[in-house]
Amino acid sequence: MTPAVELGGVTKRFDEVVAVDNIDLTIADGEFFAMLGPSGCGKTTTLRMIAGLEFPTQGSLRIFGDEVGTLAPNKRPVNTVFQNYALFPHLNVRDNVSFGLRMQGLNKAEAARRAEELIDLVQLSGMEKRKPSQLSGGQQQRVALARALVNEPKVLLLDEPLGALDLKLRQEMQTELKGLQRNLGVSFVFVTHDQEEALTMSDRIAVMDEGRLLQVGTAEDLYERPANRFVADFIGHTNLIDATVVDSSTIALANGTRVAGTTSEAAGTAVALSLRPESMQIGRSTDAVPGDGATRLSGTVTEVTYLGLAIMYKVAIDFIEVDVRADAVPPDDRLAVGDTATVWWEHDAEWIVPGAQ
Repeated sequence: MTPAVELGGVTKRFDEVVAVDNIDLTIADGEFFAMLGPSGCGKTTTLRMIAGLEFPTQGSLRIFGDEVGTLAPNKRPVNTVFQNYALFPHLNVRDNVSFGLRMQGLNKAEAARRAEELIDLVQLSGMEKRKPSQLSGGQQQRVALARALVNEPKVLLLDEPLGALDLKLRQEMQTELKGLQRNLGVSFVFVTHDQEEALTMSDRIAVMDEGRLLQVGTAEDLYERPANRFVADFIGHTNLIDATVVDSSTIALANGTRVAGTTSEAAGTAVALSLRPESMQIGRSTDAVPGDGATRLSGTVTEVTYLGLAIMYKVAIDFIEVDVRADAVPPDDRLAVGDTATVWWEHDAEWIVPGAQ
């Protein structure tokens, strides 16, 4: 199948600033694809180049096989939903949704019919005559979605569309957006700095930083097998423990503890051991812990955070502090600040990433 979007060696410069640095990216037809990264990483600039709001300094940009890198936005089979929605305040819901159709010369009756279909699709039936000021934030976002989709774009671009919503509504809209995309089968390209949004909704995610594309993969790929230290730290929460490669199957932690770990890095190379808090175990220093295969470290509990179904412990070891998540701990078995504890993990909980701090 022809990809929905292809970027080949795309770079964007603003004077001396390289906003997007020579990225290659392929987005499949019908895919919900997220571009994730901190502010200034280049994700919005990339989206704007796909939209035609910015042109690449160099490289190829194709939509369904057609080169569009120098085409105006209205010449591309895409539409964009922005964070501020950009609704016309003097128009009601129906007229906001049908505006693009009327601009294309579609007759009023047909434009109204198509608008009603989209209004129903985004669950706003009965609100057609309301102005944007009479709608909640979530309802305004649905109007913006309907207006973007009524022209039947092949690719829908979404630039932080949930950023203005409160947490509960944002979580509800995540589910609605994913359901809408599945029903329509349209490729969605979703820009966000919120990892939860990206992990919850996306088929695949591109992680960017400083204009560079660091890793593209499923949520599981990024969480379980991060390509580097930045991705490991940015996706979810992890403990990054500095280490040095001893050989292809062993690394040494900063305190000299040797840990089994497969790596292709040369002996003496600085790496980091990524350990998710939920993949580690914790117990009192007097408790029995697994023998063969587990790495054990002793430390002192410095912080205890109650999370409802789990407890998050911060433990100071001689060379690092680590976070360990313990689920369903009975009150009588919980550790307290100042307790001496043993932290341990099995070999299959580890993931080695290149690079020192």
